[in-house]
Amino acid sequence: MKMVKSLLLGSAAGLVAVTAGQAADLPVKAKPVEYVKVCSLYGAGFYYMPGTDMCIKIGGWVRAEAVGGNAGSSLTWGPFNGDALNRTTTNFAYRARGYITADAREQTAYGTARAYIAVGVNTNDAGLAASPAAESGGAFSANRAFLQWAGITAGITQSFYDYYSVPAAQYRGGYVPASDTGDPGWMVWGYTAQLGNGLSLSVASEGRRTTQIIDANGTSELSTATASVGSIIGGAYPTAGTVISGGSGLLPGNGAYGGMQSPDFVANLRLDQTWGGAQVMGALHEVNATYYNASSSGAAPSAPGIAHPSDEWGFALGAGLRLNFPMIAQGDYFQTQFNYSQGALRYLFFTPNSNWSMVNGNQEAIGVLSDCVYGGLATSASSQTSCQLTTAWGVNASYEHYWTPSVHQSLYGDYYAVSYNSSANAMLCAVAGFAASSSSSTIGAGSVAAAGCNNNWSTWGIGSRLQWDVTKSFYMGVEVLYDDLHGLATGSPAGSIGGYGSGGGSFVETDAHAWTVSVRMHKDFLP
Repeated sequence: MKMVKSLLLGSAAGLVAVTAGQAADLPVKAKPVEYVKVCSLYGAGFYYMPGTDMCIKIGGWVRAEAVGGNAGSSLTWGPFNGDALNRTTTNFAYRARGYITADAREQTAYGTARAYIAVGVNTNDAGLAASPAAESGGAFSANRAFLQWAGITAGITQSFYDYYSVPAAQYRGGYVPASDTGDPGWMVWGYTAQLGNGLSLSVASEGRRTTQIIDANGTSELSTATASVGSIIGGAYPTAGTVISGGSGLLPGNGAYGGMQSPDFVANLRLDQTWGGAQVMGALHEVNATYYNASSSGAAPSAPGIAHPSDEWGFALGAGLRLNFPMIAQGDYFQTQFNYSQGALRYLFFTPNSNWSMVNGNQEAIGVLSDCVYGGLATSASSQTSCQLTTAWGVNASYEHYWTPSVHQSLYGDYYAVSYNSSANAMLCAVAGFAASSSSSTIGAGSVAAAGCNNNWSTWGIGSRLQWDVTKSFYMGVEVLYDDLHGLATGSPAGSIGGYGSGGGSFVETDAHAWTVSVRMHKDFLP
């Protein structure tokens, strides 16, 4: 019995030893998995980042569009960016866009700290390049990168001047003027104070919004539209003065603008209520030109230290209103914004912000867009003018109606007018060859406009967009838009626009109009 007991104990000990040896070769037991937890503090789609108190939401969207009519090959700048209605003109174009967004938030002793970014691709295809990315000048796009904390907003986001939402009402946002920076974003450093009962006050320094400054005495340079003096040539600036084949989009220049010495200063007072909302806003913008030209032949300014116009402060004032109409249909609303500016016209013409033009045969409509015009020689104080600020005003309005909970339609319109004072008008007329015969060869204080030469111009448009929200995150829609450009007048008996003409030819002044039809499909990654 004693022998049997010893055998059993020995066997058990051996098994334990073998088992222990095998266990030593096995991997260490994994820690329990920490599953991602829903973060309900900031709305749908947020999750806690494992091991932290930070919440993050990853989202995005994809969009495909096709545009026909007077589309032009830039679906940002529209048909009045030098569109030539001939065999080179693009009347149909595609666009595809897609963005990935990340929104990270966490609580601090002074409120929520937030970081937001949106990066993606933005491409056009007008059938004139090897690939959509090549035609778009590069597919990469980033329109948001900002921080928010304790009332502070800093980075690339929407300007604090804006109120009227163009993308909420229409697909072809850049085809009509507006102040809205919502699509591309803008550089801002701002602070918002909540005053209670839906009232808030915001103040900000922002990247300056420029169109161009025109040095009118740079006549030979204006004929080739170089960057140092600005351009009166229709279609764009400061690019070579030729008709833009197919209406291809061109980024604007700054003409005779000096370097940025001061940001723009923006403020708004905003009210948000269940019935809608309202906002009044203003902006200050430094208009600082470079130099007077060295000679009447248009020779470029030379070294720093020569005479230049004094800096001016342009401004923009605006007022916006939104009214909700649930008594008509749930979701119905009206929105509008009025703007007035002297010397800060990009607060009205954010996009497109180049000279406006359309060519049709030997006819052309032109509108010169600038923040100021000046002229004179560096060697002749009597010929020098100050920076003559350009004046403009405009209004946008839209109404959104829900036919059903998933089918809704907008009706929208705009009107904008640009005007030059007598001095600026005389200089622009002289540049184009429409000065009075008694005026000096130096374009500046002695310039006199010929009878009937008037550089004031205006534009208006009306459109409608019909959209079907298939789901909360997927929609399809179609839009029809009509634009009209009432261009400048030369007073010429033959109606020739002379030096204003694209390509330097002799064109007959006229008004211009354009039709576009757009279709769109859009899918959000998250509702």
